[in-house]
Amino acid sequence: MTTAPVESAIIIKVPEVEHIVGPHRRTLDPSAEWGVPAHVTLLYPFLHPSAIDADVLRRLVEVVARHREFDVQFLQTEWFGEEVLWLSPEPDLSFRRLTNALAATFPETPPYRGAILDPTPHLTVADGASFHDMRQAESVVVKQLPVRASFSSVSVMVGAPEINSWITIADIPLGKE
Repeated sequence: MTTAPVESAIIIKVPEVEHIVGPHRRTLDPSAEWGVPAHVTLLYPFLHPSAIDADVLRRLVEVVARHREFDVQFLQTEWFGEEVLWLSPEPDLSFRRLTNALAATFPETPPYRGAILDPTPHLTVADGASFHDMRQAESVVVKQLPVRASFSSVSVMVGAPEINSWITIADIPLGKE
C-alpha cells in the first residue's frame, strides 16, 4: 500500500525525451521508480504536501504566469561528479528565472534545502547507479540527441520515496507570448 505523500516538488515535465531516457531512468534513477517522469526540477523540496492549499496554488499561478512559454534543446550529456548523469537544456535561462522566482515567492523552501546556491538546470538520466552502467546509458542516449522540447506549464508533484507514489496535483500554465 502506498504511504501518504511526505514531500513535494515543482518541476517541468519533458515528455519529448521520455522515449530516450525512460528505459535508463527506470533502472538507474530512483525517482523514475517512484513515478516521477523525465523532468527538469525547478524547486525541490517544496512544501509538505499538507501545506499546499488554495492560497499556495494561487501564489504559484501568479508567479508562473509571469513567465512565458519557452523552447529548449537537449544537446548533450553532462555529469555531476561520477554520481549523476544528466541532459543539459540549452538555453537554460528560463529554468533559472523560474527557480529564482519560485524561491523568492517561497523563501522557506530554498532549492535543495539551500545546499546549492545556484542550481544548474538539468534532466537526470541516472543518479547513484554504478558508474559503468551510467556510462553505458550515456553511450546510448548521446546517439539520440539533440531533442527539442517546448514548455507551456509547470507541475506540482507530491509523493514519497516509494514505488509509484508520486502524483501530479497541479499543472500550472506559463504565460502566453
